[in-house]
Amino acid sequence: MLSDLFPFQIQIDPTTVAGVGLWAIALYLGFSPLSDWVIDQLARWFNYAERSLYTSQAEFDRTKPARESQNAFYAALLSVIPFVMVGGGLNYLTDVSLGRSWAISVGMLAAIGTGVYELGRRDGQGEEDEDDDG
Repeated sequence: MLSDLFPFQIQIDPTTVAGVGLWAIALYLGFSPLSDWVIDQLARWFNYAERSLYTSQAEFDRTKPARESQNAFYAALLSVIPFVMVGGGLNYLTDVSLGRSWAISVGMLAAIGTGVYELGRRDGQGEEDEDDDG
């Protein structure tokens, strides 16, 4: 498939892709307040950039809810990119220092650990909200 498009061979190592993905998930979950902030900033920037495309205020106001939800979707998709880049770096460092099999293993441990951490953090936030209400 890719060989039809490019005159050269592109070799993608599946273990590297898996390791980068695991590290990216771990970072995204472990730093979820940061990922929420990145999503908000991207959505805000998309909304600001799109404002210049409209010449009519009435047309801008009429399509505002649909555009804002579409921009929020795009922001959520693009917010993963910094975590994938840092995850690639962490996967590379683990691969160089401990070996390829350890890069996958440590990435998996990090993803599981940050998943448990995020569940506990959200549960703690839910209990704080219930204490404030009651």
